[in-house]
Amino acid sequence: MAITIDGYRVEPLCSATWNAFEDLAARHNGVFGGCWCTWFQRPNDEQSRETLGNQEFKKQQVEEGKAHAALVFDGDEAIAWCQYGTVEELPNIRHRKEWETGLEHRPDYRLTCHFVDRRYRRKGLAAVAVRGALQLIAEQGGGLVESYPHDLPEGKKMSASFLYSSTRTMYERLGFTYQRRKGTLNCVMTKTVAPA
Repeated sequence: MAITIDGYRVEPLCSATWNAFEDLAARHNGVFGGCWCTWFQRPNDEQSRETLGNQEFKKQQVEEGKAHAALVFDGDEAIAWCQYGTVEELPNIRHRKEWETGLEHRPDYRLTCHFVDRRYRRKGLAAVAVRGALQLIAEQGGGLVESYPHDLPEGKKMSASFLYSSTRTMYERLGFTYQRRKGTLNCVMTKTVAPA
């Protein structure tokens, strides 16, 4: 299923789009030091992840339908993504104990990681990827979606290459509501997505 947002095609990460995702990640050294966006995956698969390596582990998760993301395309080239999934699919989050302590409503979905090709940064592609993920979530029945963006103090800057969860400001523009602080520089934000 392809979606068009601001002139960009957005497709779900799956076996058919794996090569495009793989090319994007490979162009950036596997992203975030070779993580391949696997850190948030299931901890009971840790041995498998270590045995296979992050790239092959991610491919296996995609082929088994256990890894989800919205991929943003410029032509045939993937240029951005936003990873999403259920709490069971993406149980690893930073400051988890703090998150559990303040939890009032368990989310149906999490948005855990974004990445934008270095050639396309600061052009709003992270927001396009998030909007794509929200539309894919709506197609899957919708629900309460939680994100954990950076909540930087006024005047503090951070390199775009480190903004794996984007910023509170971006999420506010996308209609998310601030819930609480999580850690020193992150927060919890939520949005209810209606089914499509």
